[in-house]
Amino acid sequence: MEGLVKSTKRQFDPAAFLAKVGTGKTIQKYRKNRIIYAQGEEADQILYIQSGKVKVTVVSEQGKEAVVGLLEAGQFFGEGCLHGQSVRVGTARAMDECVITSIGRLVMLAALRKEPRFAELFVTYLVTRGNRVEEDLIDQLFNSSEKRLARLLLLLANFGKDGAPIPIDASINQGTLAEMIGTTRSRVSFFLNKFRKLGLISYNGKIEVHRSLLNAVLYEKPQIQRDNEPPP
Repeated sequence: MEGLVKSTKRQFDPAAFLAKVGTGKTIQKYRKNRIIYAQGEEADQILYIQSGKVKVTVVSEQGKEAVVGLLEAGQFFGEGCLHGQSVRVGTARAMDECVITSIGRLVMLAALRKEPRFAELFVTYLVTRGNRVEEDLIDQLFNSSEKRLARLLLLLANFGKDGAPIPIDASINQGTLAEMIGTTRSRVSFFLNKFRKLGLISYNGKIEVHRSLLNAVLYEKPQIQRDNEPPP
């Protein structure tokens, strides 16, 4: 009898929890380019991407916009409200058609306390996100714009993750790439053409990143030809 009780005990399924509507949870579809939340709005929900891609941007007081995140299915965002963030510090926009689960702050906190498997999933996400932010900061401080672009392309193509590299969607254009690495669109265009001529990438609507680009980053090749590079 004891074994039967144990075997019939409910098992928590994080995927099922995120995929279903419930108390304090909603699921909504967003069309391409639709704003999910805007900078300055009240922050009281954590969001999870079931499908699609999301771009997070920040606008300074001077009106300068920067892309601070490109997120895909399986990632959370808006988690700042869990530790005292009362308003959104950026704007989240759907890059294509998205399905998003919104979880109220109190419901999220309760789930993290009660469900160890869900807490483990969320902590893993936070650690991974924190490592990425740290790597991005180091990249901005110490690497050239050419190397920053090469690293970003490798990340967007999922190099280093399970499975084969994926093409970079055309929705991630040169302007977006420039905003993410802190340079101009003309420099991004220059480096993309250079990478293509060297056989490091190819593109026909979508950018396909070759493994040779990874080797170029690891061994700091190709060296920038300063006399042909557009001004910063």
